[in-house]
Amino acid sequence: MKIRSYQLTIKTDRPLNTHSVSLRGFIGRQFPHLELLHNHTSDNSLIYTYPRVLYHVMNGYAIIIGIEEGVDAVKLVVSNLTKLLLNNTEYKIVEKIDTESEIDFGIIKNQLIYSFLAPWLALNERNFEQYQQLEGWTKKKDFLEKILIGNIISMSKGLGYTVSEPIKANIINLREVSTSLKGTPMLGFLGSFSVNFEIPDYWGVGKSVSRGFGTIKRVEELGS
Repeated sequence: MKIRSYQLTIKTDRPLNTHSVSLRGFIGRQFPHLELLHNHTSDNSLIYTYPRVLYHVMNGYAIIIGIEEGVDAVKLVVSNLTKLLLNNTEYKIVEKIDTESEIDFGIIKNQLIYSFLAPWLALNERNFEQYQQLEGWTKKKDFLEKILIGNIISMSKGLGYTVSEPIKANIINLREVSTSLKGTPMLGFLGSFSVNFEIPDYWGVGKSVSRGFGTIKRVEELGS
């Protein structure tokens, strides 16, 4: 499946020293009428589908990705944005680099290896308790692999893609990390995994991907 994508990289007068959540909040407040930018409807209800706009702060740069309908929304940001105000600090925008393309998404025959660039929020309140009760890494690994597959299936449904063959995921290495979401302490995971599924770089899996959580990047093709 080909998906329309637009990536905007914003360079400022000095490196950004903040989290993706702050970037998402600022953009959402600047353009409240564009629901795709903040993933909420006009009555502040959450839009329950895969986000059409993703936000990242990486290596001191802001990166905003528009997906399908989100492409045009991000393009409006390009034309109207001159500065960023993040955590009460103003950053002057000195350069905008944008790329629009048709990217591949979906099941494939071979396995690709991905690395998490930001904590993967795999667990909700219910399965967190289940995870904590499991003894040994083998059981926890199997549990998390099933969740990972479920995350990819949910992502696919949100993008209108039908998964026609079984998804086979293997966690290569993973470590627990402490993080927070809206001020609430959360357990996240960093590491790498392989899966027979093509996911574009800088997309996310799991909870709160529009805020930058669960961001992945392809490392290599297994066996290459």
